[in-house]
Amino acid sequence: MPDTTEVRARLEAALAELEARLTTLARDLSEPADPDWNEFAVEQEDDEALEHQAALVEKEIASVRRALSRIADSTYGTCVACGEKIGPERLQARPEAALCINCARNAK
Repeated sequence: MPDTTEVRARLEAALAELEARLTTLARDLSEPADPDWNEFAVEQEDDEALEHQAALVEKEIASVRRALSRIADSTYGTCVACGEKIGPERLQARPEAALCINCARNAK
């Protein structure tokens, strides 16, 4: 299992970046609508894309927070589905991973 101190630092940095992105998205979504109808239509399309991005960022934030919780309760690195160890290569690539590669493949 990787050094959890290093992993925690990576996850906390990722969490800070994700929260900053979510703040930016929320600010962009809260801008008042343009009174020009054509411009308003374009803004509506842009807002839909921003809302989708915000939803994805919220999911990533939740995933990172769950990984930090697993570090705190000493279950980090154990698959939440089957209980097997998650491979170190997977954790290196995706430190927020909750599933081993086999369970992740089966979940798709």
